[in-house]
Amino acid sequence: MSAATARSIRREEGPARQGGQPLDKVRALQWTLYRVAEQQPERRFHVLYGHVHRMDVLWRAWSVVCTNRGAPGVDGVTVDAVAAAGVEVFLQDLSERLRTYTYRPSVLRRVKIPKPGRPGESRPLSIPTVADRVVMTAAKLVLEPVFEAQFTEASYGFRPKRSAIDACEGVRVAANQGREWVFEADIRDCFGTIDHDALVAQVARRVVDRPMLKLIRAWLRMGVLEGGVTSPAGAGTPQGSPISPLLANIALHVLDEAWQERGQRLGVLVRYCDDFVVLAPTRERAEQARELAAQVLGGLGMVLHPEKSGIVCLTRGGQGFDFLGFHHRKVESWKWRGRFYLQRWPSARALGVLREKIRAATSRSRTERPVTAVVADLNPVLRGWAGYFRNGHSGQKFAATDSYVHERLAIFASRKHGLRGRNWATRYTHEWTARLGVFRLGGNVRWVAAHARR
Repeated sequence: MSAATARSIRREEGPARQGGQPLDKVRALQWTLYRVAEQQPERRFHVLYGHVHRMDVLWRAWSVVCTNRGAPGVDGVTVDAVAAAGVEVFLQDLSERLRTYTYRPSVLRRVKIPKPGRPGESRPLSIPTVADRVVMTAAKLVLEPVFEAQFTEASYGFRPKRSAIDACEGVRVAANQGREWVFEADIRDCFGTIDHDALVAQVARRVVDRPMLKLIRAWLRMGVLEGGVTSPAGAGTPQGSPISPLLANIALHVLDEAWQERGQRLGVLVRYCDDFVVLAPTRERAEQARELAAQVLGGLGMVLHPEKSGIVCLTRGGQGFDFLGFHHRKVESWKWRGRFYLQRWPSARALGVLREKIRAATSRSRTERPVTAVVADLNPVLRGWAGYFRNGHSGQKFAATDSYVHERLAIFASRKHGLRGRNWATRYTHEWTARLGVFRLGGNVRWVAAHARR
């Protein structure tokens, strides 16, 4: 981050003081909206748009956009360029355009990024301009508390104080309570197929502020620039925009509601945005859960992927399934023989993605770089990977990965110094990797009680 950008974040509009303590007006607004929405479930909000162009809300949105960074949109303007030109003027102009209803979103810049662990497959990413990202984030700050008050316990993705690890814990508890059949679902192109009218109808259940609804419709209809050609967006919400996860959760809340009304007898739903599983006591109920999910998603313009959705049986560790990067499978207890409890560790795909990064960093084509520089590149990757996968039963996978990192670095050093032979283990020992400061995954596992039922 440039110095100009850092200064712009520190200059965020200072909150008023009350009793000597800073009063965060944006937080106060969010808490008020949440409390009202929670206490009055049938209330529909009429005045929200006016909060979006408040300067304190726009400053908070700017700080979020700065932190997330991101590539420039179709106008080529970067976060650093805005910071260098003057953030105050930039935000005042946005506020004025919003207040006078002259704000118009720009088209999206479409890029394709490869899917990790899936060679040849790519995911379309739609990049808004910095100005659009700030306004989207400001709208999210205002809208999120209203809808957060109605979201159910089955939803974990992109919600405050809820994480993928919490979702995995929900799966573990449900499986250990005797739900041996799992319907693992995969929605085909969720973000790209959401029906616009159905989504706006879900938003309008709580929000009847016409300028706010017009703003959401404008973002949904933003064109996409790809290869010099602009094409209209017929369906979906742009994957890559700050407000897309919230809009996806609002749309998929219909599934959560259907489960509360009709699906609880079928099994436990655990949803992380568009990834979800249902844990059922019998195969028949798992099949009924699949039918119910397909029916509800059909009303939103979505379909289940027939090849990537299926039903597995967890009984006595017979089968397992992948969810949120982990492989979940029942393992026999070492303490109580004959009893099986759900455990999780990094999936084969997650391990493959990490190994590919390690292999690329230590490839033959990079032998001109110092070994210390390679280690400096690898350590953040290993730390981030360990920070997520340490929450489980990943000890064996961590040990195997440490050995693989050791081997790749030793072979890299041998090639760099022109040494021959495969006896790298005697030349480059564990003491050697310790001197280099290689981050070791071993010893970082945070064990969970596999047998816990709640």
